[in-house]
Amino acid sequence: MDNIISLKGINKIYGSEIKTQVLTDVNLDIANQSFTSIIGASGSGKSTLLNIIGTLDRPTSGSVIINGTQTTRMTRSALARLRNETIGFVFQFHYLLPEFTALENVLMPARIRDGRVTPEAMERARELMRLMGIERVQNNNAAKMSGGQQQRTSIARALINNPRIVLADEPTGNLDSDSTEVVYDILRDINERFKTTFLIITHDRRIAQKADRIIEIRDGRIFLDLPNQLAKNIGEQSA
Repeated sequence: MDNIISLKGINKIYGSEIKTQVLTDVNLDIANQSFTSIIGASGSGKSTLLNIIGTLDRPTSGSVIINGTQTTRMTRSALARLRNETIGFVFQFHYLLPEFTALENVLMPARIRDGRVTPEAMERARELMRLMGIERVQNNNAAKMSGGQQQRTSIARALINNPRIVLADEPTGNLDSDSTEVVYDILRDINERFKTTFLIITHDRRIAQKADRIIEIRDGRIFLDLPNQLAKNIGEQSA
């Protein structure tokens, strides 16, 4: 499988007078259509790494290649276009716009991309909401949905433009264990059905061990990178 994400020699330093190095010489390749989990203690650098992969932040040094495109020197407008068309984001908090319905929230990235809601986008939004099991609340505002429904809405929004990559930062961190399992199963189904590449940060090792690959970040470095089959075996043993 070809690599859809490649990081070469990534360093990230914050501050000018007092410098804090968050990432140190990170080299990482993510295969197309794979399902990878990233674990690590708070402050280990995993969220910074995800932000750099998603081009929300720039590395101090090193190169970031996304879907064959070298992103390090791209302009802000070009990066915004790349994110809108290639990358979907799911965060711990759903970040839904409260004044809009679930359906309108899901359609927002497509509206930004096309300047309007096309019939194709509307059809895909309704299909995604059926897939997420939230078609019955599509006309509800965010405040009138449960936490699980809100998070599933945010996942549908991340998928509306049919991105090649979905980056998820603790996507089930605010959910109970039952909702966590449901959301995880949905993500795996999407990975298999649409061949979407998933890179997920999680603090839940039980969920992480069900991924095809586990990467552990410690003190800004890749400490552990389990091969696919070994990660699967661990997941089966812990199930």
